Amino acid sequence: MSRHLPVVLLLLVLSLWLAASYGVRFALMEDSQWVGVCVEQAARWECQARAGLGYLIHFRVISWTALVLAVLAFVVPGKAGRVLAGLALFFGIPALVLYSASLAVFALVLAGLRLVRAERAA
Repeated sequence: MSRHLPVVLLLLVLSLWLAASYGVRFALMEDSQWVGVCVEQAARWECQARAGLGYLIHFRVISWTALVLAVLAFVVPGKAGRVLAGLALFFGIPALVLYSASLAVFALVLAGLRLVRAERAA
């Protein structure tokens, strides 16, 4: 197994996650057809998902989660810190795409720095 394979897989998964986040943004949150549909039929699952995601965006739950995970990843040593940084990237990308860029930028930078940081020798 190549030592670059985990990095390539991480970049591939994050690229797909970025595309999915943009898909949710433009197909569900910004599409004007859903405004009319959700006014008439608020009980539809698409409208419920849209409303729930709207609350998560409004209260910045996604971006705060990414920032907390990134800060924890920065102070936790070893593989656990790398996993936390990956989770911070996982939450930070949709936060960046879904209107919470101010906090998500810091989370993505901290998580990225944690992933490229060399481990200290014991």
